[in-house]
Amino acid sequence: MKVLIMGCGRTGAAIAGQLDQDGHKVTVLDLNASQFRRLPDAFGGQMAVGNGMDTDSLERAGARDSDAFIAVTQGDNRNFFASQLAREVFGVESVICRVKDPERGEIFGHLGLQTYSPTSAGVEAMLSMLVPAGRT
Repeated sequence: MKVLIMGCGRTGAAIAGQLDQDGHKVTVLDLNASQFRRLPDAFGGQMAVGNGMDTDSLERAGARDSDAFIAVTQGDNRNFFASQLAREVFGVESVICRVKDPERGEIFGHLGLQTYSPTSAGVEAMLSMLVPAGRT
């Protein structure tokens, strides 16, 4: 599978490293080339400097030929806009958009995007640790 990841912070770098290790063709797109230092030493994918909200940058990074697009920058709105471009302009079939604000995630989901909220996932995980299954 060919995957384009926008954002090379901790999460983006970890996803890129795992997908690369699993044999997928991975390209990481970030505004700041120094972020690529987060990638594992053995990373064999591509790195592209550019703005994921810019169609030219997405084109150069290979969005048109990608099977999947994952947006994991720090900005919910950036992730949403780039995800929409990947899906609507470039026809990427599988698009995942990280959204820190659960309310925005709900809205983006209603607009047809697959979203992941680390805030919601963290709350669920911590509550399940606090109250073991079967006990209230």
